[in-house]
Amino acid sequence: MQIEQTLNQLQVKPSSPQRARELGQLGYMQWLGGLSGHADYNAEAARAYLMAVDFRETDPTIAVFCDLLIASIQRPLQPLDLALPKPARRGGARARRDSF
Repeated sequence: MQIEQTLNQLQVKPSSPQRARELGQLGYMQWLGGLSGHADYNAEAARAYLMAVDFRETDPTIAVFCDLLIASIQRPLQPLDLALPKPARRGGARARRDSF
């Protein structure tokens, strides 16, 4: 259920490639934070990728999410480039409504 919610939230129209990257990273962090402590990470990452890959071409935020999933299981392991978005005014409620 958690991956479905994350993918649903990522299906927005980002205002720029940078915003798509920020949202994709936030989606990955949300998905990761929702995993059980006993979960098999590789299996969960594969499951999430298989659910998201069909949207990769049409949703840039999901493409970023998929790229992070792939990078997280490649060997040798490397640190992922994750960051919280820098605080900025983005238009508030009106911009959120217009993004749908």
